[in-house]
Amino acid sequence: MYLSILIFPLLGSFVSGLLGRKIGVTGAHIITCTCLIISSILATIAFYEVGLCGSPVLVHLSTWMDSEILSIQWEFLFDQLTVSMFIPVLYISSLIHIFSTNYMAEDPHNQRFFSYLSLFTFFMLVLVSGANYFVMFVGWEGIGVVSYLLINFWFTRIQANKAAILAFTMNRVGDMGLSIGFFALIALFGSLNYSTLFSLAPFMNSTAIDIIGLLLLSGAMAKSAQIPLHSWLPGSMEGPTPVSALIHAATLVTAGLYLLVRSSPILEYSSTALLVITLVGASTAFFAATCGLVQNDLKRIIAFSTISQLGYMVMAVGLSQYNVALMHVVNHAFFKALLFLGAGAVIHSFSDQQDVRRLGGLINFLPFTYTAMLVGTLSLLATPWLTGFYSKDLIIELAFAQYSFEGTYAFILGSLTAGLTAFYSFRLISLVFLTKPNGPKTSYLHSHEASLAVIIPLFVLALFSIFFGYIFSDLFVGIGTDFFGNSIFIHPNHITMVEAEFSMDRLVKLLPSILSLLGAVLAVYLYHFAPHLFFMESPITRKIYTFLNGKYLFDVIYNHYFIGRGLQLGYFVSKVLDRGVIEFIGPYGLSNTLTKTGINIAKLDTGVITTYSLYITLGLLSLVFLVFSPILFETSILNELRLFIIYIATLLLLVLPFNNSNTLYIFIDNRLNFYSNLT
Repeated sequence: MYLSILIFPLLGSFVSGLLGRKIGVTGAHIITCTCLIISSILATIAFYEVGLCGSPVLVHLSTWMDSEILSIQWEFLFDQLTVSMFIPVLYISSLIHIFSTNYMAEDPHNQRFFSYLSLFTFFMLVLVSGANYFVMFVGWEGIGVVSYLLINFWFTRIQANKAAILAFTMNRVGDMGLSIGFFALIALFGSLNYSTLFSLAPFMNSTAIDIIGLLLLSGAMAKSAQIPLHSWLPGSMEGPTPVSALIHAATLVTAGLYLLVRSSPILEYSSTALLVITLVGASTAFFAATCGLVQNDLKRIIAFSTISQLGYMVMAVGLSQYNVALMHVVNHAFFKALLFLGAGAVIHSFSDQQDVRRLGGLINFLPFTYTAMLVGTLSLLATPWLTGFYSKDLIIELAFAQYSFEGTYAFILGSLTAGLTAFYSFRLISLVFLTKPNGPKTSYLHSHEASLAVIIPLFVLALFSIFFGYIFSDLFVGIGTDFFGNSIFIHPNHITMVEAEFSMDRLVKLLPSILSLLGAVLAVYLYHFAPHLFFMESPITRKIYTFLNGKYLFDVIYNHYFIGRGLQLGYFVSKVLDRGVIEFIGPYGLSNTLTKTGINIAKLDTGVITTYSLYITLGLLSLVFLVFSPILFETSILNELRLFIIYIATLLLLVLPFNNSNTLYIFIDNRLNFYSNLT
């Protein structure tokens, strides 16, 4: 049963992709959706058996690599952490498949699209269920490749090509760090099995554990879009909206978080890595929220919101609260998928318009979509008793309860980010649904609620966004819960849950909610009732706006200093070193020298007998000279050197081409004839 969870999406992908012409568009829809729904049902059973009944399962398939002490197996581990990740991945993937049957109905390449979606889900399941880092890495690379294919699905659009290449290459940077981390693990532990590594981690050199922790973080930073490897995620909005919902809500971006949570027994013994993780997460959350304030593309606003929430999750990992981080991963997956699919419904019904400045007044045309997006937005804001509240507010409280530099830093930036998140979320709601209509009349006339295939996923995700956190919060993050068992390790010195719950000032607890409320009210007031206040006259306001709209100019810095210099270096290496020096000394130079030498030696064959007699005489003299040179000269080092120079000079004389070699031969021949006449 457990392997069936992985195999069904793979079968759906193969049938849809390879037999697409046989089964048709409808066949591809039915087969892939059915496979995903069956897989989701099995995952629910697995969650009951493994999670609630507490019986993890290890499935051993075969040996992959067996070399000296290093043994790597094809093994899959279904423990509490794995089945907790199965729930959002499979539920959301199934709903997105159903949503896509309507959203992509007009596209000519439906079979390819559904094949990619199912394959992406399969690789994500491999990633979260692998029992060692190598099997996990197979899934890790798999989702990287399929995300490239999905972002570049409309491959005739140059923007989609660029976005896909950016996503792929930026993830390569993180993967390089992760690969080096795996080599370090092999060098230090001699194994990549979770059970071996995690049981030995406390006894290892702390510096080595620090380095490994930071290398694992570099991989997670690229996948989960943390500063400075974040700039691929907003660009990847060029793909179809279901892709944005699947990749940037539930699956790909949570892979980095899963890696960090899974590696908790290693990270817990590296205070340096935890400090860096906290600072990176808090900084990313604040950075993305400030950028989201001034974006105008509907999907990009939600993309920056994703980066911001990922920052919260990474921050929670850095504070050693892995269960809270995982709870936020799951909660965020549901409400962010809801927001993306709601945005997709808006775009689809409004002539594919994505600019929020050209929308407005859609509350009367798309009331259900408005309700769904409002639920997602309120959950994102951590509105009390909705899903997001049970993890997001808890992360901010836990940051304060650390009573340390990094905890206070995370608390301040986390609280500010909560206010900014509320502002840009309600800015989006105001501009799209509440303000006066700004779009063309024809778009409004044709605007209508979508079919059942869109409404059902939105309705189910809205239910999850309201109730999931309330139902599961005690199971995941309740005080004293033993749900995760041995799948997560938190060092006893790092447990601060009791302080966060019971010993904090009430104002500190309420601060994020107060800031969220202020941000939301301010956004609705400014964009709905007093938009004239935003007429920017002062130069400083314009500069700040440009800076934030340019995403802190990260792309400019990368293009100018890294990409440009890198291309220059590549050109130099290719033209000067590779095609110049190496070829001149290496293959090209060697073959050229041998050819020219052969030609020069061939020129000595003149057909004149006196020339041949000269060669014979010279050869005999050289032989005599070589034989009797030790008698004629003292065999000191100086003389040996002189002999060496003579031999080299002779060789060069033969090798180097003569401009007019026949002249020399005729001159020698004339001299010989002259001397013979004299005698």
